[in-house]
Amino acid sequence: MPKPCPEEFRQDVVRVARNRGAGVTVEQVATDFGVHPMTLWRWMRRADIDDGSRPGTSGQESAELREARRRTELLEPENEVLRRAAAYVPQEHLPERIYPLVKGLAEDGVPVAVTCRVLKLARQPYYRWLGKPVADAVLEEACRANALFDAHRDDPEFGYRFLAGEARDAGAIMADRTAWRVCRDNRWWSVFGKKRGRGKKAGPPVHDDLVSRDFTASGPNRLWLADITEHATDEGKLYHCAIKDAFSNRIVGYSIDARMKSRLAVTALTNAVARRENVDGCVLHSDRGSQFRSRKFVRTLDRHGMAGSIGRVGSAGDNAAMESFFSLLQKNVLDHRKWATREELRIAVVTWIERTYHRRRRQASLGRLTPVEFETVMTTPALQAA
Repeated sequence: MPKPCPEEFRQDVVRVARNRGAGVTVEQVATDFGVHPMTLWRWMRRADIDDGSRPGTSGQESAELREARRRTELLEPENEVLRRAAAYVPQEHLPERIYPLVKGLAEDGVPVAVTCRVLKLARQPYYRWLGKPVADAVLEEACRANALFDAHRDDPEFGYRFLAGEARDAGAIMADRTAWRVCRDNRWWSVFGKKRGRGKKAGPPVHDDLVSRDFTASGPNRLWLADITEHATDEGKLYHCAIKDAFSNRIVGYSIDARMKSRLAVTALTNAVARRENVDGCVLHSDRGSQFRSRKFVRTLDRHGMAGSIGRVGSAGDNAAMESFFSLLQKNVLDHRKWATREELRIAVVTWIERTYHRRRRQASLGRLTPVEFETVMTTPALQAA
């Protein structure tokens, strides 16, 4: 059974189908992207339902229903665990840290009597604590510090302004000055926070160079190459992380975003694994960018049984095969004209990769075949891309 296509790929195909030119049919778009026309029509109907332009149960509502059914099945066992666990907590030494939980549940509509009955708590001590609880400012400060710490742990190269933006996206509203004060008190500094004029040492490699500029592979999913490029639009920069199979030069996965964080590389790798099979033991080679050295990216490689490989600092030749692809993208798409919106540039990049580069552009290194044709000729059906 073929693997489902990544969600980002589905959204890109639907975008291209919705913005197709005059005379271009949905069937032609489906052929360009290598999907069945009925599959594309189904994706478009689902997108219309999710957007609210067509009646029906959206994907989010379906997920919520499935989650509600699952929670219903687990409700009774969880309540039994809570009842038994509460019996081990002596009332005279009950930590007051549990009282904010009772208060939060009450604010969400759960009666205090119900919570105390499940947790085997007396209500009188709770109401005495409620008369003099921990100050809201202290709790708010702790929530802010926790959000900043999570953002700093994921992307240690971010300064306090970027950390504040990440914390605000997570729901912890604060000013940049507040974020600076919290980061200063906890000594959370950006790894690039050095004085101007001094040399900046590159981060340490997390993998050895397993490629040594030999960008050949004896079969699919043996050697993948990864890199990130950027291009400016009137709305701001757009970042594109792509992963190429050195065997057929096919772009097996990509991710496009307005921010260049570790999530960009992780999503590209996840999409590539979702569209391919038999990736165990595959070597993924990249430069020494912080996105490819992040803990999230390394954990993703380990989870799929892949081996990492990193080139030297300031040596573009160590990843020349991937640099050549981005050079083609720059000449054929990015530098053609000025781009007004990120959405417009994204559609152009995705269309060029899936329609032109994969299925129309013949390469001399592949015997004058396209990447899709080369994989079809040189591999068995069981090893072909999903």
